[in-house]
Amino acid sequence: MFNARNSLGVVFFPAFDWAISPTHPEREERLLYTRDQLLEEGLFDIPGITEYRPELASYEHVERVHFCLPSTRHVCSPSHLASAGGAIRAARLVMDGMADKAFALVRPPGHHAMRVTHGNRGFCNVNMEAVMIEYIRDHYPKADGTPLKVAVVDTDCHHGDGSQDIFWNDPHTLFISLHQDGRTLYPGTGFPEECGGPAALGRTINIPLPPETSDAGYLYAVEHAVLPLLEEFRPDVVINSAGQDNHFTDPLANMRLSAQGYAALNAAINPDICVLEGGYSIRGALPYVNLAICLALAGLPASDVREPAWTPASTRDGARVMQKIARLCDEVVEVYRHPPAAPTEGREEGGWWVSEKQIFYDTDMLRESRQDAWKLCPHCAGLGRIQTVSDRTAVSFCLLLPRGACEHCRAEAEAYAAAARKKGCFAHVLLLDGDRIAPPQG
Repeated sequence: MFNARNSLGVVFFPAFDWAISPTHPEREERLLYTRDQLLEEGLFDIPGITEYRPELASYEHVERVHFCLPSTRHVCSPSHLASAGGAIRAARLVMDGMADKAFALVRPPGHHAMRVTHGNRGFCNVNMEAVMIEYIRDHYPKADGTPLKVAVVDTDCHHGDGSQDIFWNDPHTLFISLHQDGRTLYPGTGFPEECGGPAALGRTINIPLPPETSDAGYLYAVEHAVLPLLEEFRPDVVINSAGQDNHFTDPLANMRLSAQGYAALNAAINPDICVLEGGYSIRGALPYVNLAICLALAGLPASDVREPAWTPASTRDGARVMQKIARLCDEVVEVYRHPPAAPTEGREEGGWWVSEKQIFYDTDMLRESRQDAWKLCPHCAGLGRIQTVSDRTAVSFCLLLPRGACEHCRAEAEAYAAAARKKGCFAHVLLLDGDRIAPPQG
């Protein structure tokens, strides 16, 4: 019997009573076979590996991250609260010293949920990792008073556009997304030039890998881009958004990662916390990949974990793919070290950086129009101002004060909110204050 080298807490919430539809890829059975596999392989019989149940997140936890329209109750189901609560429980295990590592094996997923959320897009309503990060920052501040630095490495096959949106102007969060090239897959974003807002240039790193990338390609990108950037950023906490739809059997994408590749990837990144994201090969991949990730996090060998369809040829990278990845890694490291002087999208208007977005909620079939503006402030990350309208909710006005907001931005936010409410032309006027644990949102 092996003993875990790293104590591991596995927070399991399969949401067996929740699905988008009976035949949708994100449905009740998604973690059914994973549950059986972990028990049959005796994972929880290994000393040092313990299973935990999730807590239930509150609406207030969600509102530390999101502007939910028309209301949090309309956007967020009990299953979403349990999934977010599972991520929070995983964070508490690590931050309280109860486990060296933690894996929130939860659903529904969340990394396509943006700062403003009107409903479900990319199978996501609420961004679980972002809710967890705000919880960590609220409850585990650094003793020296400096901002807690967090790195999020998103290995889901689809670009984590929601996480990118939430952390876009946060200089204390490094967001790295390894994903299938957006020219070939939903959501069509995630290119190297998308590198952060005016206060956080170079803090968003996108690595759009070519279709058919396999174990060697992913591990090359980790070794030559992800690890050097983590070493330079020096985060206090490392989180892996552990999507598994880049497996070679996944029906929704075109990548070729194996369970062995996932184990090696997690051993290399060495995250403190993993949170499950996508992955829709319910029988052929998820049971084996989740087992391999757990073993890697625990510091145990995963060489005996093989999915039934695996062959040496099924996960072999071609020379052309490897050449593209090598060039891409050089490019993104340069973006981090020498970011552009201003964001590549948008324009400066009167001391604000302004940009427009058209967002489609593919699950709920909603269209949203957004205008974002970030105050170019020399004293803090700058007040955020968002005007949004969707097919479901009339024009609404959202204000975001960053953590550590200066008095100028704070006074301006309060003035904007008061003027907007007095004007009476907005369906909702919401203020999210990063320094207030229970912010008023209406």
